[in-house]
Amino acid sequence: MAIQALHSAASGMNAMSTEIDVISNNLANVNTNGFKASRVNFEDLIYQQRRQPGVENGEDTTPAAGLQVGLGTRVSNTQFDFTVGSPVITDNPYDVYIEGDGFFKVNILEEFGGGEGYTRAGNFFKNANGDLVLGNSDGPILADGINVPEDAVGVNIASDGTVSAILANGDQSPVGNITMHKFINPSGLQSIGGNIYVATEISGEAISGEPGQQGFGTLAQGQIETSNVNPVTELVSLIKTQRAFEMNSQTIQAADEVLQVVGNLRRF
Repeated sequence: MAIQALHSAASGMNAMSTEIDVISNNLANVNTNGFKASRVNFEDLIYQQRRQPGVENGEDTTPAAGLQVGLGTRVSNTQFDFTVGSPVITDNPYDVYIEGDGFFKVNILEEFGGGEGYTRAGNFFKNANGDLVLGNSDGPILADGINVPEDAVGVNIASDGTVSAILANGDQSPVGNITMHKFINPSGLQSIGGNIYVATEISGEAISGEPGQQGFGTLAQGQIETSNVNPVTELVSLIKTQRAFEMNSQTIQAADEVLQVVGNLRRF
């Protein structure tokens, strides 16, 4: 009966609504440093088996196919796209771009990921104590403990992660090293906002290493990674999803009309 169509179409509208939510978030973050776009994955629901495939009928023959009617769709998960965003030259000595794979590690509140957060956004600042901090609203400190002396006139960040303070006489004094981190399953990371991800059981533990070693990317000073959102692709997906939502709503209207016809049969 058409009642099943109502449920299937309703599940489609609910799934399309979720996809619109994800697309809108991608577009809203088109200018967010180090932002990674998400995509929605769908799966079909259980099928009503009206005739099992391969079962003999009353005439001792086996039909070539069964009769299966699906019960709709649902969102199975959302998946991050961790392709590297384009670099933008800023000439800010505290901006750092990761050319390849890897995350920066920052110290966050203990209740989130055990106090360890990971980010691709390299817009760092020097706070009042000389520590390098991430330039978001909370300003978490870079976990590598980089501290720039008060008398330094500048800073140099090498491609291998070595950070040196530039002194007034032109000499450079090493103040630490920036370490890279990556995950076996980065799609399993949990985003907590502020350009920060935390590890989960399905992402696996963070694997640490030096920039340029063991598959990690190198660092580029004075550059920053932009969002990897492709506005054209997102707008095309938005139009497609909107049309799918409308088609599911039309299916509900058609099913409702069929049920009205069935309901009116008692009048004849």
